Amino acid sequence: MSGVDRVLAQARAGLHRLTPVEALDAQRRGALLVDTRTEAQRRRQGEIPGALVVDRTVLEWRLDPASPWRLPEVSSTDKEVVVMCWQGYSSSLAAASLQALGLARVTDVVGGVEAWVAAGLPVDRGPADVRE
Repeated sequence: MSGVDRVLAQARAGLHRLTPVEALDAQRRGALLVDTRTEAQRRRQGEIPGALVVDRTVLEWRLDPASPWRLPEVSSTDKEVVVMCWQGYSSSLAAASLQALGLARVTDVVGGVEAWVAAGLPVDRGPADVRE
């Protein structure tokens, strides 16, 4: 097993990962969907309605409730957060990183946006809610 595969397996061991349908249900009950895909990926695959787009390079600062640079949507460590990426790999690492910051209800989507689209769930052309 490569180093990155080992790190990914460790990250996923601490997550209760959601299917795309479960992620949509979570969003409907108030969870924050966070899309970390690049602009080019979002252009190709479409935007996830209601998701906040946060660049992976600033994700921890924007979602740490104690950070002075946090998003207003994340005011406590109990906020339910679902991270999405293209195929569900980097989102697992991101979710584990957010757990390490103390976010108790964070996870990601099995298969990422690729699986979301394959499941026939809603996508649109935007505009995206991009948070820098």
